[in-house]
Amino acid sequence: MALTDEVKQQIQQGYRDVLAGKDIRARYGQRLMIAEIARYMADITDNDGQRTSPPATCVVEAGTGTGKTLAYLIAAIPVAKALGKTLVISTATVALQDQIVLKDLPDLRKHSKLDFSWTLAKGRGRYLCMSRLESKLHDEGHGDNESMSLFLLDQPVDDEAASRVTFEKMLATYGSREWDGDRDHWPEQIPDDIWRQVTTDHRQCTNRHCAYFDSCAFFDARKDLDEADVVVANHDLVLADLALGGGAILPEPENALFIFDEAHHLPEKALNHFAASVPLNSTRQWLKQLSQALVKMQPWLPGGSQAVKAVEKISTSGRDLDIALGRVYEEVEQNTGWDFNEERRSAQWRYPDGELPDALAELAAETRIVTAGLVRHLGTLADELQSAFDERKDPELDRDTADAWYPVIGSFHSRAEEQLRLWAAWCEPSAATPADTEKKAAPAVRKGPPPARWAVRQRWDHAEDIALFSSPVLADNLLYSRLWSRAYGAVLTSATLTALGRFDRLRSRAGLPEASRYLVVPSSFRYAEMATVEVPAMPALPTDDGFGEALIKRLPDLWAGEKATLVLFTSRRQMQLVRDALAPDYPELILTQDDMAKNEVLRQHCSRVDAGKPSVLFGVASFAEGIDLPGKYLHHVVITRLPFSVPDDPIEASLAEWVTQRGGNPFMEITVPDASIKLVQAVGRLLRTEQDTGRVTILDRRIVARRYGQLLLDALPPFRRIIEY
Repeated sequence: MALTDEVKQQIQQGYRDVLAGKDIRARYGQRLMIAEIARYMADITDNDGQRTSPPATCVVEAGTGTGKTLAYLIAAIPVAKALGKTLVISTATVALQDQIVLKDLPDLRKHSKLDFSWTLAKGRGRYLCMSRLESKLHDEGHGDNESMSLFLLDQPVDDEAASRVTFEKMLATYGSREWDGDRDHWPEQIPDDIWRQVTTDHRQCTNRHCAYFDSCAFFDARKDLDEADVVVANHDLVLADLALGGGAILPEPENALFIFDEAHHLPEKALNHFAASVPLNSTRQWLKQLSQALVKMQPWLPGGSQAVKAVEKISTSGRDLDIALGRVYEEVEQNTGWDFNEERRSAQWRYPDGELPDALAELAAETRIVTAGLVRHLGTLADELQSAFDERKDPELDRDTADAWYPVIGSFHSRAEEQLRLWAAWCEPSAATPADTEKKAAPAVRKGPPPARWAVRQRWDHAEDIALFSSPVLADNLLYSRLWSRAYGAVLTSATLTALGRFDRLRSRAGLPEASRYLVVPSSFRYAEMATVEVPAMPALPTDDGFGEALIKRLPDLWAGEKATLVLFTSRRQMQLVRDALAPDYPELILTQDDMAKNEVLRQHCSRVDAGKPSVLFGVASFAEGIDLPGKYLHHVVITRLPFSVPDDPIEASLAEWVTQRGGNPFMEITVPDASIKLVQAVGRLLRTEQDTGRVTILDRRIVARRYGQLLLDALPPFRRIIEY
């Protein structure tokens, strides 16, 4: 569409109004970003609402201080409304999602004349299921309810009395509307083992047939989705929707303009989403639970009914699958070159080029057939139970039986489907890419690396298991065929999208279309005046045995005289060893990110600084990216070693193998660019506002002693450098 004068006027006036309303000045980078996004959207052509221009994305790297959320909201909302498209904003974290919904969007509507509505979209598993909650409270202490074998759905919790108190509190606060049923809005953190018992998934939910449908937290939250101009989601939910074909949860990609904030996470999230796994012994235990459930269920089913026939077929399939899994376990256990890590009590084996040995491939094919049969028969039984909810029919089953057993069978069905994904992935020819089997395969699908396939053997005190895994190695074809080729438009933004100053890494890993446009927004920070990057002399490199001792000796000198220091490690074990060595001599100084919940660690750190006391934070990867400590709360970031990937990651190893086979250098093409992004993110903790100052110290001398070090150093912001030789 051509950007009409009316839409241009709305964007410009909206920006002026927000600046005036909030009494803030225009930022050059922010104006640049608004213009780039508006121009990109104006270049999209369509016919009768369907995009006719080639697939393209708009990629904007904008550092801290740009005000990128306001920039993309101001640019995209008027355009999306003019086009009649839904604006879907997707983040990687709940924190940013909440900030956009609770602060940024209300702020924009308050200070501008833009008229728009918004809603928050989360997956079903974030919401309370009243039916499950009621069953938990009803069944505890009532042993006569044989039909609803809740133990089949939940692992028992350690403290039943404490969980019952929590459940009663949930019922009271939800009933009085003090709580909306959203897990993220509960005042305390809810442990996973408790939450699992009172939420549900699409296979267990009876939707409109549920007695609590009219007061359902999930469906209440979803009511506004179809009418809202702006939907705020997260990457996982977008990917889940795409896996279901698109349009199942969120608007169809063809009718949506997407903004992916924290977009550097998207390729990795896509890999996680389309990976699959099966723990062999755990699955055999699960099959025993299924068998027990069927025995308990049988008396409730009318003789000769379709449900009884389905139960018989499920029983047969379950026994066949148990035998098949036993054979697979024996084959993998005996014919794999396991090399145990005694400390972790585990061993990992990756199949080179994704090629399975012939005997294992044959067993995988057999197991796939049996699992597919189990999925089919469980689906039939679930359909029979669901038919009992339809009052227009004359079902064979009564409603009470369906109410009690539908969630149980739905849970088994869902688990069996997950298992089938692994066996299907293991039976794909290894030379194929995920997109080769796409039903909606996009044009010009590029051949990529074969899938990564691996096995992990784990030992405990009284048990052992082998888990099998499969994952795509690159998400390029998945994202291109399911998202970029279908979306009306998409903007990707983050503070770190380039690696070593280029967009090549993101382009290849995310499969971005050829016609995409790229912009790096210049920072408003005066880096050389605000901070230094220092590389002091060190007696050892991180690859030397004495590096841990060198850290223990050096760190106290580095934090001496500082009020607020963040020390970043690449290994939890090394962080704990250094903490254990130093903490006795420095009581009340060191906080590690493992001491308590992340927010509480940060709160205690800030309280110490507010009280005029020094504070030193120790953290690993998640503290290198996800924390915001402006001003006096952080003045010194110490990076103990360069953030290179763990060498035994099977997906990275498979990618490196593929790059090598194509004549490339995996260290320079994968490892160094990946480390560059992580290093820039870590350094980015220091300066959060234009008033901040401080220093970064890098204790890994490889940044000056190795040839690649100069590339990493040059990719950092242009701080003043102090390097000891």
